[in-house]
Amino acid sequence: MPPESSLSPYRRGSGPITIRARVQVQGLPRPDENRAGNLSVMLTFVNTFKKDTMRKVFIPLLLLVTMTVSAQFSKFFHDKTLRIDYAHSGNATSDAYALEGLYEEPYWGGSKVNLISPFDYGNYKFTVTDLKTGELLYSHGYSSLFSEWQTTAEARETFRSFPENVVMPYPKKPVMVDFYNRTRDNVWVKKFSYQVDPGSYFISTERRLEFPYFEVQKAGDPATCLDIVFVPEGYTQAEMGKFRADCERLAGYLLKCPPFDAYSSKINLYGVEAPSAESGADIPGKDVWKKTIVNSSFYTFDIERYLTTYDMRSVRDVAANAPYDQICVVANSQVYGGGGIYNHYALFTSDNPYADYVFVHEFGHAFAGLGDEYYSSDVAYENFYNLSVEPWEPNLTTLVDFNSKWKPLVTPGAPIPTPVSEKKEFPVGAYEGGGYTAKGVYRPSHDCTMKSVSYNNFCPVCQKAIQDMLEFYTR
Repeated sequence: MPPESSLSPYRRGSGPITIRARVQVQGLPRPDENRAGNLSVMLTFVNTFKKDTMRKVFIPLLLLVTMTVSAQFSKFFHDKTLRIDYAHSGNATSDAYALEGLYEEPYWGGSKVNLISPFDYGNYKFTVTDLKTGELLYSHGYSSLFSEWQTTAEARETFRSFPENVVMPYPKKPVMVDFYNRTRDNVWVKKFSYQVDPGSYFISTERRLEFPYFEVQKAGDPATCLDIVFVPEGYTQAEMGKFRADCERLAGYLLKCPPFDAYSSKINLYGVEAPSAESGADIPGKDVWKKTIVNSSFYTFDIERYLTTYDMRSVRDVAANAPYDQICVVANSQVYGGGGIYNHYALFTSDNPYADYVFVHEFGHAFAGLGDEYYSSDVAYENFYNLSVEPWEPNLTTLVDFNSKWKPLVTPGAPIPTPVSEKKEFPVGAYEGGGYTAKGVYRPSHDCTMKSVSYNNFCPVCQKAIQDMLEFYTR
């Protein structure tokens, strides 16, 4: 999330972190970065199956494939969730995993058809294979605060431990779960493996934070919809009515923003009524400390606007009260700030004047793996991207392998790199500056919701990335 004077992404920890060097952080740009109008260029989608004869053949085949894959889900999984909690520790150059516990959660909100991720996104991924046959049953990519922290100055000087967790459909038979790290050279390395016996009595069924949930929008079956759960942070019991109203307002922002608007009939949104003892969120730099349900805090990595939480156990415990694919933590505050981490969570404040922008921007990180396109805001990272390889984010490139990125969407005739002076003539190109770096990293368009404080302004490349993810979750 950029700074409020520029806006960039956020994250948070259990306590203040002192960093003596200036580093870069992933999140929002600052609100002082230029507000741009919506791009006039929109993606055109082609209907491949226009002829009646093709429909007569294709639709029955599609139904047959869907039924077959759904039967495959029932063969290997129960319709509930297995959560694996672990500690992720290390420094700038090393890391280690340590198992903390396994938990059964009552709902599986994900697809029962698309179980193997086709997206090579995230700094980490895990795979689930049948222990007896070795068959790949499930895979999922994600990122975390730990991977961001590794790029800070503090990580060069000390070791830290971060709580993390992943979720998967609950297996019927013993499985092997393998965890992989992406190296700076863009190579996947297996770092940790754990054999799960689904019949083990050490898998906890305790519901530590059990609360009622409500439907903000119910579009359909969670298995065929994108399921988003709003987790309240810093709302007291007396403020649950405000939380409901905030969820309705935030949902309205998202469902009016392209390309989400075209999928509004395939998006479920829920809210969990989980009260905090006090209103607000921690602001360590101003000596403000609040007793809240998921322990969020500004000043993550000593960046004032970066609002995150390390308390992933509480985040998952609250979210588990409803079916979900994506977690959105709503902090009851007027302060500008937020953070979004791919397949981890999006966190933002409810009442800041830029709440619409911050929510959609951070959700772009968490849901579609979009990278920050700004490069002039203060952040907490050092050398975040290796310029000799392609970034995994779909909206950033080093031009090392531009053919693998958005080259087909480039405006005809656009030079690569694309001069800023040609921004009106070439709405999609490769404009230098992005990913907190002024040189060597390129973004698709001159402006976008991932660059500056402009709501409802995703560029065509970001829209395509979001659409691809929506298709994955809703097929």
